[in-house]
Amino acid sequence: MAQAIQRFVPDGASVAMGTALEPLIPFAAGHELIRQRRRDLELVGPISDALFDQLVGAGCVRRVTAAWVGNVSEGLGHCYRRACEQGIPAPLEVLDHSNFSVSLALWAAAWQVPSLPTSSLLGSDILRTNPNLVAADGLVHVQAVRPDIAIVHVQRADEHGRAHAWGPLGITEEAGLAADGVIVSCEDLVDSSVTLSDPNRILFPETKVVAVVHEPGGAHPSPVQGHFKRDHAFYRDYAEQSRSVAGFEAWLSRWVFDVPDRASYMKEIDGEAIRITHHQFSAPADFGDT
Repeated sequence: MAQAIQRFVPDGASVAMGTALEPLIPFAAGHELIRQRRRDLELVGPISDALFDQLVGAGCVRRVTAAWVGNVSEGLGHCYRRACEQGIPAPLEVLDHSNFSVSLALWAAAWQVPSLPTSSLLGSDILRTNPNLVAADGLVHVQAVRPDIAIVHVQRADEHGRAHAWGPLGITEEAGLAADGVIVSCEDLVDSSVTLSDPNRILFPETKVVAVVHEPGGAHPSPVQGHFKRDHAFYRDYAEQSRSVAGFEAWLSRWVFDVPDRASYMKEIDGEAIRITHHQFSAPADFGDT
């Protein structure tokens, strides 16, 4: 992960993360951005959960283009609020979207068009805060958002970048297609025969993927269907500690700077408490000759 972040996410980059809404949030990649002290990033996402809050609190972010930033089960993102209200640790630019309009913005970039229209934002105050949402002719024209890089976590991928994910995917597909490149982290690194056995599940063309990282636990504390449950206690603890700057800095030292990589981090987690032990398999698909 350290090599992928160092090579493909420079200061000032626009980064799409947390695109599957609550699950599959690439916390390992976000923590590596913090360790490498990236600055002036633009974060692009839907609900964005606590990862955006952590990156904002660590001083990595200049702009957020998203529908919401916080801590889903606990409510507020305290670092995000401090940045918006007090400029701590730095002033933050916010371009508001709805979950639907940020999806449209990414699809516009993926389809190589300047904007896509919608009526869903008419009458919304979001139009007052985001100059890239333009009301005209009875519609709202959502200007394209093209991230420099999308970072996604999935259940499995092969070395060529063919990624499989299941469960809620949110805006993962459009983020990957809109971005100039994709970093994929995965629970399982598998042979290409596995990914090609179910080609409809492949998220992106492998030509879009610039790096594949085998990173078990890379989405903790968010859930990974078939692997881990959501770690509610971890989110709750983060919410309590991040209420103050000093508390957040102590949390950051404990869970980011004092652990050199994700493998070391996972040794500190009670994995058995959140591990999936009862699997419910869907019916197999028969790809035989017809």
